[in-house]
Amino acid sequence: MEYDQFQTATGTDVSLAKRLLEEGWPVAIPTETVYGLAANALDDDAVLKIFKAKNRPHFNPLIIHLAGWSDVAKYAAEVPDVFDELARHFAPGPLTFLVKKADVVPGLVTAGSPKVAIRIPAHPLTRQLLLSLDFPLAAPSANPSGYVSPTTAQHVYEGLHGKIPYILDGGTCTVGVESTIIDFEDGQLIIWRKGGVAVEEIERIIGRKAIVKTGVENHPVAPGQLKSHYATATPLHVGDVAKMRAAFSGKKICLLEFGGNLVNVPAAFRFQLSPTANLDVAAKNLFSVMRQAGTCGADVILAEWVPEHGMGLAINDRLRRAAVNI
Repeated sequence: MEYDQFQTATGTDVSLAKRLLEEGWPVAIPTETVYGLAANALDDDAVLKIFKAKNRPHFNPLIIHLAGWSDVAKYAAEVPDVFDELARHFAPGPLTFLVKKADVVPGLVTAGSPKVAIRIPAHPLTRQLLLSLDFPLAAPSANPSGYVSPTTAQHVYEGLHGKIPYILDGGTCTVGVESTIIDFEDGQLIIWRKGGVAVEEIERIIGRKAIVKTGVENHPVAPGQLKSHYATATPLHVGDVAKMRAAFSGKKICLLEFGGNLVNVPAAFRFQLSPTANLDVAAKNLFSVMRQAGTCGADVILAEWVPEHGMGLAINDRLRRAAVNI
């Protein structure tokens, strides 16, 4: 069968997902963060099918997913003690560890970097799948490269149907934004990507400030650092909504709201991240709301920054990367 001629199926059959992965095909899997497009991380041919299905640039590294923290030693040449401490609190969970890779990890997965990104996902269906396999899964988000990440099986189908054989349906993702990615260099903890574990929580565990990277990379050392990474179908602008509305006078405007209602815009063109201004709820809803806003028929999407703490750091990071005016 030609790779681009699949009739993509959706279901909850872990044994089918396992068989397809063992045969070298990519399968969409649920995690607590977003859906991932998974393949055997130790098989270059299988990993290449991820890049092909997503149209993902090969210089953008992937995260490998393991069943448990005890498996990390198989794929990491070195693990800092501080990572073991953080893993006790956040693994399984939405935290990814950037570690020096073992020789068994292909360079294709790491985009040639000497480090590999490793995560222990918390979703029960994917944990069941991982426990049944004798190899780790490389898995970026299960969407065409550069577009809004999927938080439901339907989102995956909309973006990748006909390009992959199976979507393992685990319901709606509970966190809703990708994992936080951490590194350790010269005695300093580095946060390359803000995500499902808040920066403040990490700093509380380690007892000191982390170095938080805020820039974007043309040749990233960790996944999720490219500038155009969450593009919506309709151009999105972020900033002072009142000023932006004046600048787009005469255009059909759609608003992303966080608490309260921004008036003088029809209800069909207003999308609420969280009516109670709850950052955790807003993070869970972010990608779904961005998808809805992108297809509502407006000329432009306007959004304001949310408070810059907790999950707000991750939300603002995704808005920044999705925006055309930043």
